[in-house]
Amino acid sequence: MKDAKEFLRARQAAYTQVFDKDNQFTKAVMEDLAKFCRADQSTFHADQRIHAVLEGRREVWLRISHHINLGPDELWKLYGERGKVDEQS
Repeated sequence: MKDAKEFLRARQAAYTQVFDKDNQFTKAVMEDLAKFCRADQSTFHADQRIHAVLEGRREVWLRISHHINLGPDELWKLYGERGKVDEQS
């Protein structure tokens, strides 16, 4: 478990370095990604294939957002406690 927490902390550190909230370019990219990934709106679409694509975009948005906005304990609850901390999650 300790190794998993350290892995998660290191991954979070990488995300926060790349997506530095104080960087003006980061803000512009995050705003663009929020729109493109439908961060704050439904991804429902009657066509299941389109719906799946939209859900995939939103999943990426949520991952980035979680890693740069949540504290280590909150991040652990989402990814670690459920056994999702590995190279695939």
